[in-house]
Amino acid sequence: MLKTSLRVATSSLLLLASAGALAKTPTTQPLAIAGVFQEVVGPSARCPTNFGGTIMGHGDGALTGRVAFIASDCITPSGPLFNFSQGRFVIVTVTGDQIFASYSGQFVPTGVGANYVFSGATFQVTGGNGRYAKATGGGTLAGGSDMTTGQGQLQLSGQITFEDK
Repeated sequence: MLKTSLRVATSSLLLLASAGALAKTPTTQPLAIAGVFQEVVGPSARCPTNFGGTIMGHGDGALTGRVAFIASDCITPSGPLFNFSQGRFVIVTVTGDQIFASYSGQFVPTGVGANYVFSGATFQVTGGNGRYAKATGGGTLAGGSDMTTGQGQLQLSGQITFEDK
């Protein structure tokens, strides 16, 4: 009976030790991605103003490597400014890992043609899959676009916390 109890106790300790060794530890890393995008604006039934934008682009980051991204947001004109809210985007790495985020901010005219820049634009990481499952974090968005063509550039800068292997 004593041998059986010792075997069960030893097996339990080994199982717990091996499970602990397999546990992922949270890590916080800088998240910086620079890229280019194309935005198409138009009617959007999900937006209170019935006006929104869809963004597709690609870029590169030290943590993520090459990425593609897609996003959509709601747009509210306010004089010469455009507020964007309820933004959602997905960043996809070449390995298929994804980062999900929400974003909001404002487009402000530069005074040169139809060029606008982001102002007060921020993002919040809301999850992901693969390596970035349960990810959290956030930061700022910089860049701008030509409102006539919809072409622009984006710099995402912040931090991301995820369970690293």
